[in-house]
Amino acid sequence: MSHSGKPISELGVDALNDRFHGSLSCEANKPDFRELDLGSPVSPLRTRHSVPAASASGLTTTSSSSSSSGSVCGRNGYKPVAKRSDYDPNNHSGELSGSGENSPTAVGNARNFKSPQARSDSKTTQPLIYSGQSSSVNSPPPNFLPTGNICPSGKILKTAAAVSRSSRTDVLGSGIANYGHGSIMRGGATSKGNAGGMTSAANARPSGGGVVTDSMKRAVVDPEEVKRAGNEQYKKGHFAEALGLYDRAITLSPANAAYRSNRAAALTGLGRLAEAVRECEEAVRLDPNYGRAHQRLASLYLRLGQVENARKHLFCPGLPPDPFELQKLQLVEKHIGKCTDSRKIGDWKSVLREIDGAISSGVDSSPELFICRAEALLKLHQVDDAESSLLNNPKLEPHTNFTSQARFFGILSEAYSFFVRAQIEMALGRFENAVTAAEKAGQIDPRNIEVTVLLKNVRMVARARAHGNDLFKSERFTEACSAYGEGLRLDPSNSVLYCNRAACWFKLGHWEQSIDDCNQALRFQPNYTKALLRRAACNSKLERWAEAVKDYEILRRDLPDDSEVAEALFHAVVALKKSRGEEVHDLKFGGEVEEVSGLEQFRAAIALPGVSVVHFEIASNPQCKQISPFMGTLCGRYPSINFLKVDIQECPTVATAESVRIVPTFKIYKNGYRVKEIVCPSRDMLEHSVRHYSF
Repeated sequence: MSHSGKPISELGVDALNDRFHGSLSCEANKPDFRELDLGSPVSPLRTRHSVPAASASGLTTTSSSSSSSGSVCGRNGYKPVAKRSDYDPNNHSGELSGSGENSPTAVGNARNFKSPQARSDSKTTQPLIYSGQSSSVNSPPPNFLPTGNICPSGKILKTAAAVSRSSRTDVLGSGIANYGHGSIMRGGATSKGNAGGMTSAANARPSGGGVVTDSMKRAVVDPEEVKRAGNEQYKKGHFAEALGLYDRAITLSPANAAYRSNRAAALTGLGRLAEAVRECEEAVRLDPNYGRAHQRLASLYLRLGQVENARKHLFCPGLPPDPFELQKLQLVEKHIGKCTDSRKIGDWKSVLREIDGAISSGVDSSPELFICRAEALLKLHQVDDAESSLLNNPKLEPHTNFTSQARFFGILSEAYSFFVRAQIEMALGRFENAVTAAEKAGQIDPRNIEVTVLLKNVRMVARARAHGNDLFKSERFTEACSAYGEGLRLDPSNSVLYCNRAACWFKLGHWEQSIDDCNQALRFQPNYTKALLRRAACNSKLERWAEAVKDYEILRRDLPDDSEVAEALFHAVVALKKSRGEEVHDLKFGGEVEEVSGLEQFRAAIALPGVSVVHFEIASNPQCKQISPFMGTLCGRYPSINFLKVDIQECPTVATAESVRIVPTFKIYKNGYRVKEIVCPSRDMLEHSVRHYSF
């Protein structure tokens, strides 16, 4: 029961959040007296008691123990909580003391509001509310009460002074209230007190247009509890939820280094490493001796390949290095050192090996290492793989402070990315893109010699290629050869320039020289389609049919639906057969699948020179319906082969002669003899067999 005689449940105790109940002490639940500005001295009233209550309880109250919740402070056994600062540098758990002065709201309001009592130097300041249960040498005379307060019986004394004060409102923190038994909220609504006479800020619902302010809500929120809830979410792997809770804890206590470090852990779990680094740096700024933040920073920098930064935080003064992280750091330094040495001498295979070693040792998120892998692949003439490695490297936010000033192989990290990209763009023949990338590298790191030399070469090669193209269009092929040659002098591994010069030699009728340049282009870019086409065309001119067919067959696999390549392959195959003395009858390009209606027609078709593929089917069979259209596709792709189809229900004599009982069945004949039989094949299996017997 409260002092007013009402049940505790009716006074709103259930409205307090049980989660924070244990962290709120008696003193924490009362506003500091310095927040009040009553504006007038306290008017004494005569009390009904003649004996001080302190004689029964033996308690004393200090001059700073004024509150609208007087019954809380008047409990027997109450012990004041010692004041602590809001943030203790050594308190990395983020714990706050139980004192009301230590809560973020109380501290902030104490700085902004100073009452006449707070400014007084007197040690006998009278309490604002007299509970009737305690007294001390600093308490007012037992015969007096402040104007407008509630007597121990719970009744309000209606005096002239009280009536005059009842119409005036006073400021308490961010709300407006008259001070009776429990605060009267903004707009005149009265919230019910709990057993201790406390007001529940979370459940107060002001009427008359009043609102519950953020300061009221924070009064019952402990950032430590929020942090612990975040830790639980982190342990479950719910990093996004944990991040939200850590953000809230930081809002409540911005100066707590532990909350920043925990936020970095959640960001790391989400793969946002650059943000995690910034949070750890902020934690270290707040507390330079915070060992956990230094360890986390060292681990993050190691994953990012920033060895020097990792070492600086791993060997933080006064903190012993973690043995496991130290071992990782030493291993990573070893691999990166060997990688640097191998790059200097152009041993690109060793570069790849050391990069793989560094990644397996813990550097799994370093953009620079993945860019270095792309550079090594490019130098090993694996251009497509180099481009893929460059596109798939770990991405960090652009202009990240801790990477933009770091150097890799003596080049600023951001410049190194554009440096390698420019080389890959050049190798792929995208000269304008190469110039743009090289210029960006030069803008970022203008003093680096490698970057300066690359920028100069890229511009000159792009200029030579453009000049050669103009000459080729003007049919000045000899001069065009010279222009492309000038570009090759600056970039001797550029496959595009070799292929362009091969086109000039082809136009001039210099087949051998054209083939040589095509071979050089294919050496640096093995799957270069244009180089294969030009070499095949040159071999056809020189009647080297076997070499021509080989190149055209590669092109057919890469360009299965290209009719020009198919026709060139067909003519090369026919020429090859003739050169070998084989009989060639009625072969024509672009034939269709021939339908067989009788045994004689079937025997005549398969007896023709060359290869014939026969599809035995039943028109109504679902599997036959699915694969039958693919025969037309194969007919276009392999024009040198005869394709036939036989419906075994329409031609039972052919089915009997060939012993066909299951459909779909495919049989391949060469010069009248059966060489292969396939029952119910997949499309890939069928095409593989057709390709095998096509030459």
